[in-house]
Amino acid sequence: MVRLHFYSGVLVAPFLIVAAITGGLYALAPTLERLIYGDILFADPAGPALPLAEQAAAARAAFPDLTMTGIRPAATGTESTRVYFADPALDGESLRAVFVEPYTGRVLGDQATWFGHLPLSTWLDGLHRHLHLGEPGRVYSEIAASWLWVVALGGLCLWAAKATGDRRRSRVGRLLTVDRSTTGRSRTMNWHGAVGVWLLAGLLFLSATGITWSTYAGAHVSDIRSTLGWQRPKLDSALSPAPAAEQATDPSTVDYDAVLDAAAGAGVHSPVEVTLPAEPGQAVDVTEIDKPYRLTTNAAAVDPADLGVISEIDYWRDYSVIARLADWGIRAHMGFLFGLLNQLLLLGIAIGLLTVIVRGYRMWWQRRPTRGSDWALGRPPARGGIRRLHPIAVVGPSIAAVAIGWFLPLLGITLAAFVVVDLIIGAVKHQTTNQKAELNV
Repeated sequence: MVRLHFYSGVLVAPFLIVAAITGGLYALAPTLERLIYGDILFADPAGPALPLAEQAAAARAAFPDLTMTGIRPAATGTESTRVYFADPALDGESLRAVFVEPYTGRVLGDQATWFGHLPLSTWLDGLHRHLHLGEPGRVYSEIAASWLWVVALGGLCLWAAKATGDRRRSRVGRLLTVDRSTTGRSRTMNWHGAVGVWLLAGLLFLSATGITWSTYAGAHVSDIRSTLGWQRPKLDSALSPAPAAEQATDPSTVDYDAVLDAAAGAGVHSPVEVTLPAEPGQAVDVTEIDKPYRLTTNAAAVDPADLGVISEIDYWRDYSVIARLADWGIRAHMGFLFGLLNQLLLLGIAIGLLTVIVRGYRMWWQRRPTRGSDWALGRPPARGGIRRLHPIAVVGPSIAAVAIGWFLPLLGITLAAFVVVDLIIGAVKHQTTNQKAELNV
């Protein structure tokens, strides 16, 4: 356990450092965007708001060559309305958002958005997920998420064992506090262990939710959720019977306020996003979006012709318990579930993790030989722990390691690499020791 924690700490920590820094910055993105994009996100109340159809018309007039795809009505009296357009100049997942002042219809500006995220959030999200390297870059974040829980739980086991040993030796066994009477490496270890315990729940949460987004382990998670029916339910937007017209709904003919009223009757409440159908025979979708302390993501499909609700998703009825937990976990991981408090908590965990890692490296440095080179590195813990165990005690963890390595492929591959490298180093040192012994003889 000590050697596993040591090697994973030394070799995986760089990935965790990058994930902590980029994740901490991403957690602050919603607050930073309110400052950076305040001129287009907010509007001064000036009498009653214009009908949404007029606000959408003002945006279409500003961008007549683009096709309107949806609208996000202002959720409060001081916010602007977003009108979304498909823009060929953007990538396939991005939309052009035009910000309209609800009271005058004045266009405040426009920005490229990715799933509703403004450029700053989009850039920080890409930095955190794949360092802007595309799919190959996601290997870094998956390694970090896959190993984080191993490092955290391994550290807990070792810290708890030390506290138990201290009590047996009639010393103060500390788990959650720092023994300030210690100095040197012992003092560093105290801070490293105690802070790690305080961060444990947050680290396990970030690891679990991060794995669900990963490429390889995430695919296994998706397969399990699909097999057990734990997926997020999808809204059925197909009109039945299909209308005779062969064209998709004209954005200029939709009464958006009436559509919102119909959706509200089905339990879908502001703030929401309205998505226009891209194909004939489809309804207008209205979906709740994130706001602080909102737990639901209700949705309704509304026929724009007669304003009838043809299907709906009730969060408490249609989501399984696992699907709800996964949804809450993802939104909490992104800093949306509890607003500013959520963001500050994520930032605190990121900073705390960085301090734990720095102290871990400091312990490694403090363990270095004091003779010889000033740049000598700390020695890893001694080998031979597994050989001293009973074979039965080795089989169980080995089987568990193989199973976990299959489910978390990048953890399995890197763990196997650690073992192979360690065996090679051990063999080389053993051979060197034998040669020295023969020379001495």
